[in-house]
Amino acid sequence: MSDGPSASDGGAAPLLDHFGRPLRDLRISVTDRCNFRCRYCMPREVFGTDFQFLPRSEILSFEEIARVARIFATLGVRKLRLTGGEPTLRAQLPKLVAMLAQIPDVEIALTTNGSLLASQAQALADAGLDRVTVSLDSLDDAVFRAMNDASFPVAMVLEGIAAAEAAGLAPVKINCVVRRGVNDHTVAGLVRHFAGDGKIVRLIEFMDVGTTNGWRLDEVVPARELIGRLSAELALVPLEPQYRGEVAKRYGTAGGRGEIGFITSVTEPFCGDCTRARLSADGSIYTCLFAVRGTDLRGPLRAGASDDAIAQIIRDLWSRREDRYSELRSEATTQLPRVEMSYIGG
Repeated sequence: MSDGPSASDGGAAPLLDHFGRPLRDLRISVTDRCNFRCRYCMPREVFGTDFQFLPRSEILSFEEIARVARIFATLGVRKLRLTGGEPTLRAQLPKLVAMLAQIPDVEIALTTNGSLLASQAQALADAGLDRVTVSLDSLDDAVFRAMNDASFPVAMVLEGIAAAEAAGLAPVKINCVVRRGVNDHTVAGLVRHFAGDGKIVRLIEFMDVGTTNGWRLDEVVPARELIGRLSAELALVPLEPQYRGEVAKRYGTAGGRGEIGFITSVTEPFCGDCTRARLSADGSIYTCLFAVRGTDLRGPLRAGASDDAIAQIIRDLWSRREDRYSELRSEATTQLPRVEMSYIGG
């Protein structure tokens, strides 16, 4: 298994954290707004119609985002993933993609709920987007709406997926958060729908991200249980990891072209290989999805700090990084304040 591409910063040693994990991935939240109210991320009773989102002045500009991304690339980052909120709500998103595409040796991906993808996929691809991941928790309209708490039909998400494929953003990944008693009974149908046509379905254990999603351990469907359910009809074949830090345990389907991944943050944590940092919409860096606090970059950016000064902030932050929340998860840790997923992306 490879560590992935090496940094192109003059042959310098890779930037490693306290546990020897390299910095390889940067997830960039381009907005804190979303048009869904998924129960596991942005529940309506907390993020209702009157919720005060960040004012425009507090959100990083495209120029600021591109500058930070370029600095991260010099430190070893090779994958940029645009997230939200819902990133396609950010006006002129292809313009940002085009700016990021000028950074050498990085892959640019997007995670979206698919609601606006049909109209944006081609422009995003033309701007330089490499891949897209679409969140789709069920093919059953009633179950889908119960999960996302929005009046939006599955058919429109499927149109977005088709548009992404037509634009060359393949293979499309489909992310499904599995919650016991809510959508777990529809998972097999979702997998069957996509397993034969080259798409990648990733089943994600319901996680305790933030403090507002009502997480309970008994609503987690362990990946091993899902593998048992699906193996009976799909003859799953284990696949080797493609690189260090890959979050999904990968399986192929015997005789099929599809792939199924299982993301096991709760039952089989993968903190030991985590290579991801996250940039929030307002310019803070978080070194864990379950972080309590971030490190401000917007202040130094707008105060005129040099690229070298910004890079040193990142080096200092990453070198002392000790995050491994999922490995340490306990009744005590789940009571700690944590940043909401809608704020820094998944």
